[in-house]
Amino acid sequence: MPERPYHHGQLRSALLAAAERSLRQHGEEQLSLRELARELGVSHAAPRRHFPDRQALLDALAEAGFGRLDAQLRAACAEAGDDFAPRLQATVAAYIRFATEDAALLQLMFTSKHRPGADCVVVAAESAFALMHELIVQGQGAGELAVGDPERVGIVLFALMQGIATLMNGDMVKPDLLDGLVETAVEQFLRGARPV
Repeated sequence: MPERPYHHGQLRSALLAAAERSLRQHGEEQLSLRELARELGVSHAAPRRHFPDRQALLDALAEAGFGRLDAQLRAACAEAGDDFAPRLQATVAAYIRFATEDAALLQLMFTSKHRPGADCVVVAAESAFALMHELIVQGQGAGELAVGDPERVGIVLFALMQGIATLMNGDMVKPDLLDGLVETAVEQFLRGARPV
């Protein structure tokens, strides 16, 4: 059997893409640097040039996931215009789509974020959730949300988004109901969070 090559032109990005596919198909427990190297046709030692161990690969995957989530949330928000309510609805819908299309990745992202020493993942997560904070501050400034601690309002909003995503990922809600469900949830959130 011929020896596998050590080098690969874009090995780091190829490893991340293969790891994400493996995560979706087999879950985090089955993810192996050796298997990824075999799949990419490189020596089993080659991945270690970019990821010294499996945890480093998982952290990089989580960091990239938060980067992609941030980009998708910001794109949805920007497309919705300047008014608070449409921006909020578009951002909530984008989050839930990401959470349902990449459920295994999202779970890894949150698990990694809370692991001691995962500073790069924490920074990536902060960037992704900064937009939600900015939206809440915008809503409070426009008088559409009651004045108060934006973090507390954000926790309630996050619970709403994560709850819908969990219901959808558990096959308790059909995917074709997503748009109407998001619209109803955001309307009720706004009604409950308005100034009295």
